[in-house]
Amino acid sequence: MQVQQVNWVEVPAGLLRRGTPVDEVAAVASRYAGTGVPVEWYMKEAPRTEIDVPAFRIARTPVTAGQWALFAAATGRPAPQGPTDHPVIGVAWAAATAYCRWLGERLGLGVRLPTEDEWERAARGDDGREFPWGEEYRTGLANLVDLGIGTTTPVGSFPEGASPFGVLDMAGNADEWTSTPYAPYPGAPAEVPGTEDWAFDRHITRGGSFRHDRDLARCARRHGAYEPDLAAIGVGFRLAAPAV
Repeated sequence: MQVQQVNWVEVPAGLLRRGTPVDEVAAVASRYAGTGVPVEWYMKEAPRTEIDVPAFRIARTPVTAGQWALFAAATGRPAPQGPTDHPVIGVAWAAATAYCRWLGERLGLGVRLPTEDEWERAARGDDGREFPWGEEYRTGLANLVDLGIGTTTPVGSFPEGASPFGVLDMAGNADEWTSTPYAPYPGAPAEVPGTEDWAFDRHITRGGSFRHDRDLARCARRHGAYEPDLAAIGVGFRLAAPAV
């Protein structure tokens, strides 16, 4: 059976300025007050910590419906909905990890979901930028709710919204699974919940989807699948693998 090759981006080992400083969280919440997101949700990003992230590879774009269709046909799963060049959405975490294993066996690679830190490193690069493309939000650089499209777009449709490493769609289009279960960051403020019992799945998602507002385009924003209809909320995924 045909297996589509992955357009990998090499992310070098480097420093990640992860999260948001505690003393800046209130200002962040105020800056995005129009989205209706309470300050407590931003507290999960604190504290700012500098960590070394080893080199890895990440897919330039999310897994598409066309790529998923090959997996579905090989494993007897339902065929995906939507155009083949759009990100596949409605994928549960366990199914996403199964896809990684299946593709990895065929490519002879350790294909997996990125960790939360790897995802943020790929989005932010070497600095602490607010968005993958820079410090300021600009409508038209990502498929978020402000565009009014209301559904996915072909992957890679917003090249000017690329991250410093050239990774695309790290904001909007599909909210992306990571391999990391939710937990407060070490040293987090006391009011940050130890678990998110209200989440449909305990794993962190990143980047936001077509139905989300600009706050979820932020590189530091930690999210999750909080509703069971994963297609309606636009949950998809992208691949990671060890560095060459």
